[in-house]
Amino acid sequence: MDALMLARIQFAFTIGFHFIFPPISIGLAWMLVAAEWLGWKKSDPDYVRVGKFFGKLFAVNFAVGVATGIVMEFQFGTNWAQYSKFVGDIFGAPLAAEGIFAFFLESTFLGLYLYGRGRVSKGLHWFSALMVAVGATLSAFWIIVANSWQQTPAGYVVRNGRAELTDFWAAVFNPSTMPRYLHTVTAALVCGAFVMSGVAAWHLLRDRKSIFAYKALRLGVTSGLVFSILEVMPFGHLHAQQVARTQPEKFAAIEGLYTSQHHAPLVLFAIPFSPPPQLKANIEVPGMLSWMAFGDMAAHVQGLDAVKQEDRPPLWITFVSFHNMVALGGWFIFLMSVAAWNIYTRKLTERPLILKALVWSIPLPVVACELGWTAAEVGRQPWIVYKLLRTSQAHSATVGAAEIWFSLLLFGAVYLLLGALWLFLMIKKAKADPGELQAVSAHA
Repeated sequence: MDALMLARIQFAFTIGFHFIFPPISIGLAWMLVAAEWLGWKKSDPDYVRVGKFFGKLFAVNFAVGVATGIVMEFQFGTNWAQYSKFVGDIFGAPLAAEGIFAFFLESTFLGLYLYGRGRVSKGLHWFSALMVAVGATLSAFWIIVANSWQQTPAGYVVRNGRAELTDFWAAVFNPSTMPRYLHTVTAALVCGAFVMSGVAAWHLLRDRKSIFAYKALRLGVTSGLVFSILEVMPFGHLHAQQVARTQPEKFAAIEGLYTSQHHAPLVLFAIPFSPPPQLKANIEVPGMLSWMAFGDMAAHVQGLDAVKQEDRPPLWITFVSFHNMVALGGWFIFLMSVAAWNIYTRKLTERPLILKALVWSIPLPVVACELGWTAAEVGRQPWIVYKLLRTSQAHSATVGAAEIWFSLLLFGAVYLLLGALWLFLMIKKAKADPGELQAVSAHA
């Protein structure tokens, strides 16, 4: 493999590994805000215990997320020098804002949250949890601003081979920023809810009378159901409409629309093949894609036949990653709906199959995030900055394949150890005794 392909593989590997942790951190942070609020305002020791318990999981996840995130920015200056030269004037502001206004806010109040319990007032302690969640969510905003500018550039002018910032707010709120931000943050909230629900379900399988597990499960399932629905409608729908209008090539690739047409069908299932691009074993709804994209079942939707061959994104991976993400979204709504109904009817502790499904579904929202990221980034190809700079023009000419092979193998070894340590600590803390104050019926 040449240096360009190896640089792409390394970036995908390191970012894909890092992206495991931010969604869990953001989601768990807001679940802690809710649990600590209930514990404080209701003087409920069980919700206080929920906060203590899941705060330890958050701390482990946050630490590994920080360590793996540093690598991402270093690669811009090593493997992607031409890209850094082109976007440096644009990316400087959001990345600086992420570090100054978001990361420091999150990390400063995290110390107060983890070590201030019993040492500061309950109100201040809850406020520290809130600031951790706000910081994590702001951090995601600035990262998405930078990435969204690659998808739909705005507020710039190209001079001397560089993109120069002319309108800060136009660049920040480019056409894809808010749809992508709302979609991504809601996905993170789903991750947090599934972590809390799955861990609580595991404890409830061990002890059906655990009030700690029951209350944590009720909070997680309620939140998970709401966020899973919001993830699809309205936020997923709004994001899809934005892509259809601003990145029609990506939209055609992820939806499997290879021929421009009116009454475009929505493909529910198919097996993609190329060349030539075609779908087999189709299950589709006629006209539904036109309606979802433009609010009119007769609307014209651009297919890949209107795109030059050299400008088409990879077809198989974009289609498969997107449709599997959507399928997982349907599973999340279904599972949380069933769990919520059994909580409402007070029968969940009698349904071990549902509890086991919640346990085994813990990693699935993270998988869905990875699939969504894959569809978004691969679907933008062959452009690293849409319509402005091709990926093939963005890598560092002076970094050879041998150097990238070495760093890729090194990162692989380090991340294997780091991932194993993270998984070991998360499982160990998730299985720890929550320290029940009392054992009463979960039906109470």
